[in-house]
Amino acid sequence: MTKTASSGPLAGIKVLELGTLIAGPFCSRMLAEFGADVIKIESPDGGDPIRQWRVLKDGTSLWWSVQARNKKSLTLNLKDPRGQQIAKKLALEADIIIENYRPGVLEKWSLGYEQLKAENPATIMVRLSGFGQTGPLKDQPGFGAIGESMGGMRYVSGFPDRPPLRIGISIGDSVAALHGVIGAMMALRHRDATGGRWNGKSGAECVAGQGQMIDVALYEAVFNMMESLVPEYDYAGVVRERTGGALPGIVPSNTYTTGDGENIVIAGNGDAIFKRLMLAIERDDLANDAQLARNDGRVPRTAEIDAAIQAWCTTQTIESALLILQKADVPVGKIYSVQDMMSDPQFLARNMFEQHAFADGTPIKLPAITPKLSETPGATKWLGPALGEHTDDVLKMLGYDEADITELRRDGVV
Repeated sequence: MTKTASSGPLAGIKVLELGTLIAGPFCSRMLAEFGADVIKIESPDGGDPIRQWRVLKDGTSLWWSVQARNKKSLTLNLKDPRGQQIAKKLALEADIIIENYRPGVLEKWSLGYEQLKAENPATIMVRLSGFGQTGPLKDQPGFGAIGESMGGMRYVSGFPDRPPLRIGISIGDSVAALHGVIGAMMALRHRDATGGRWNGKSGAECVAGQGQMIDVALYEAVFNMMESLVPEYDYAGVVRERTGGALPGIVPSNTYTTGDGENIVIAGNGDAIFKRLMLAIERDDLANDAQLARNDGRVPRTAEIDAAIQAWCTTQTIESALLILQKADVPVGKIYSVQDMMSDPQFLARNMFEQHAFADGTPIKLPAITPKLSETPGATKWLGPALGEHTDDVLKMLGYDEADITELRRDGVV
């Protein structure tokens, strides 16, 4: 994998990442995948903690190879004024700055949005935090788990007779990151429509489009996913509760178990689909029951309908159930493990795995980049970089010579 010049729809866009772990880095990862030149600032003392999370190879997380692909790693001690100065130079040149520190941290380092905007009016900064940049909780630490809880997702996840469940991935952080990407693209469009990139000058000679801050709170990003939660409560006093594998109020849509112990999701909640499903499981009585012709009639008889489907599933293997229901044009699916995915014809036909290799030649598959753009698709140019791999290159780009870099490294600034 050669480190080629950026290509893709975001080619030429400069991004500065000031963040660790998931939300900020995932946001900038997507920009990097589609051609943006992303410089990630890491602490010289070990770098981003995600480098040591989950399964490791030679002391570095396999997750890192995905989360930091196409990024350049610059080590910088941001507690040192010289480190802050370097970061500020990069920030003023960047099209987009992405950060996920607690509110107020960047301001202490003279890297806050208003501070940068005073020099570069076109500054675009994506700020991801637990609770946003304002409000009584803004200074509290807020990881994805807290955002998922406060935003409503945890309350409705799991079974009604048990405590709420955590979804098996860091969904709160990732959803917030996607909101950050969307916000950055809208802000970039607005900047370009109002004058474009800053020309580096001030006063009467200043030319710059209008930048802005994108304030993403993790709990609000999760809250944005909560469908009809608010109007249902406000109008009807309904508090949506946990319903296990079922889709509440939309019948039938649930998880069932086949005779060979596999789990299968069946979504027969469209009116025509419901009739096809009942005929396929040989329950003509339910298929022709006028009360069940519409969803509002099916909801009061949810338990009866689910019991009928489960009784049929018990007589089937996962393969026979899939075959019969697919033939009847009923939405149905096995619940996949990663092992299932890696051999599935649909995943393979869509090229959802990329073959790469580590520096020592060890082969490794990565998930392919999504979404798929027909003319300017994303690409993996290199795996997550070694800590500080691009430090010298970035500093030289800023005008530092070998002697300067040697001094900065000696003093622990980089």
